[in-house]
Amino acid sequence: MELDMIIWKVICRLAVYCGLSLIVFSFFTNTVAASCLTGACHQALQSFTRLHEPVAEGECLSCHESVAKEHPLKKGKSFKLVAAGAALCIECHDSFDPSVGQLHPAVADGECLVCHNPHGGSNVGLLQAGGDLKIICFECHDAEPFEQQFVHGPAAAGVCFECHMPHQSKNKNLLQTDSKSLCLRCHADLVAGLENSAVIHAPINESDCSACHEVHGGAFVHLLKADGPKLCFSCHEELADKYNKSKTKHTALYKDDRCGNCHSPHFSEYVSLLSELESDTCLRCHGKDDFKRSRALRNIRTEIAGKEHLHAPLADGKCSACHDPHGSDFYRLLVNAYPENFYAPYRKGTYAFCLDCHEENLLRFPETSIYTRFRDGKHNLHYTHVADSRKGRTCRACHQAHASNGPKLVNEEGAAFGNWRIPLHLELTETGGSCSPGCHRRISYDRENPVTEK
Repeated sequence: MELDMIIWKVICRLAVYCGLSLIVFSFFTNTVAASCLTGACHQALQSFTRLHEPVAEGECLSCHESVAKEHPLKKGKSFKLVAAGAALCIECHDSFDPSVGQLHPAVADGECLVCHNPHGGSNVGLLQAGGDLKIICFECHDAEPFEQQFVHGPAAAGVCFECHMPHQSKNKNLLQTDSKSLCLRCHADLVAGLENSAVIHAPINESDCSACHEVHGGAFVHLLKADGPKLCFSCHEELADKYNKSKTKHTALYKDDRCGNCHSPHFSEYVSLLSELESDTCLRCHGKDDFKRSRALRNIRTEIAGKEHLHAPLADGKCSACHDPHGSDFYRLLVNAYPENFYAPYRKGTYAFCLDCHEENLLRFPETSIYTRFRDGKHNLHYTHVADSRKGRTCRACHQAHASNGPKLVNEEGAAFGNWRIPLHLELTETGGSCSPGCHRRISYDRENPVTEK
């Protein structure tokens, strides 16, 4: 019985002691908070619509020391910070690891207060300047890109955090993800094409949309870094001279979308990012009846439609085998030398364009039994027609460049000669043939039984 009474007395005394201690502790902490926020001191902190949690809970000593000489009250509590710079903030805000990725310079320098108010504010994050990121960010970052004619939507709205992490990121420029993934969050219309297309523009493959586009603002539509071809030439340098210096210009490069007239900027099913098959891309323009440059140009689509024989490059859909789409020093954007005039005797180099593929010996020798089938015995009729020093005829006098119903692309409709077409009236036999064009009477030739001896 006596033991029970002793235990009971001890419990009562402990209860009284602990209760008094709690009262004293509560009085002390409330006194600290109350004294900090009085009208004589830091009452202005109560005006914030959002308070830093330690302030709201009266825990000023979470961040400030209780003893220091700097505090203005000689006998009051002094409130020097308990740690310097970001080290203090990280005591509570410990969700990021300074050793991983890239830190915002302000964080790395321990200058959290460049962006945040330590006591309170009107916004989530207790940002300075009322949370206006344009003001906060421009304290350090150049505002000039945001004053351009074209401004990126998030930048114009002042929502920098749509793209950037405020404190730390594993990606360059504190981006939330890699550049490509970040851009596709909004530009979702490109996702299917990028996932399913055979050819992707190299910068996108490298997750670098900023290779072509300004990310904040710029002077050119679509936030392009430069105007039209100049942007493309920043990588495709080999095409710049053709564009700037070539004697024969491809009009498509100088009007409307310019490079975009033929190429897709992001992805394509076709080589070289062409927007269609090469031949279809060309025929978008060169397949119109009203297609004009300085004069009306031929409708190639109509010219080749239904023809029995197509020139091999065209059959392969490779217009670029003969024509340079970016510019040329030769007639009709040809990739090599070919005479512009109807009469042009064969000389070394004169017909380099045709002879890139065709055997040059068929023009070099007056007599041959192997280099051409257009001969009378050994008499080389190609040589006779083209190498004539007085009036050598060009290949197009007899051959069509794109398509024909005649064998060897012989032009059954006749070659254009001014406003007139020279009819050929070609008739073939197993070993030769004959023709009666507008320039001479009907003449026959036979490879095995020569008609004439010359």
